[in-house]
Amino acid sequence: MITDLQARARDLNARYGHLTGVELLRPLIETEFKDQLALVSSFGTESAILLHQVAQIDKALPVLFVNTRKLFGETLRYKRKLVETLGLTGVRELSPTVEAEAAHDKDGLLWRTNNTACCDFRKVRVLDAGLAPFGAWITGRKRYQATTRIELPLFEAADGRIKVNPLAGYTRADVEAYLDRHDLPRHPLEEDGYLSIGCMPCTDRVAQGEDIRAGRWRGQEKTECGIHLPLSSATNLVGAS
Repeated sequence: MITDLQARARDLNARYGHLTGVELLRPLIETEFKDQLALVSSFGTESAILLHQVAQIDKALPVLFVNTRKLFGETLRYKRKLVETLGLTGVRELSPTVEAEAAHDKDGLLWRTNNTACCDFRKVRVLDAGLAPFGAWITGRKRYQATTRIELPLFEAADGRIKVNPLAGYTRADVEAYLDRHDLPRHPLEEDGYLSIGCMPCTDRVAQGEDIRAGRWRGQEKTECGIHLPLSSATNLVGAS
């Protein structure tokens, strides 16, 4: 069934699909989704690109950062550095409540026995609550990152919101060139082989020739934390695990 939101995503792809970078983001921030748009950032190895582009348009744009309380210390320090370097003033840190941790992961080891449930309560549900005031959000996903993302559109309708993927068409070479051209700080773990960085217990180094996300949930069928799956699907996965 075609929804109004799906129709809007098609319309946005038709009108803005030829744009990229600041040229794409400016009309979305200033007019199309004014006061209804947030950037969701993991402050990972490639996050500086979108943060840099947004900072050129509106340094106060809401930036949602999910601190699962299982992140690398290097990621938290990198976040502080980027926020200071780019002058971002709209960063909001989201975390599971103390009550949620007590109910779902009292000993902090749920990732060992049910990492899907761990992702669900530490990240998926936390972000969904943080996104409640917004009608659209920006992601940093790119088609080259994994085989599951090769058909990623610029705009898509999901869970009652429009998702914007401004970097969908970027290649790894584009990413490197942008970071170098603008002399942006690099995540401190990148030079040690961590090319896609999530929570510390479930992130591994990436070997040469592997997908950039091969180090996430190493050796398991899991390829996504769940924030880019329909909420109903994420719930079903938790129940089935």
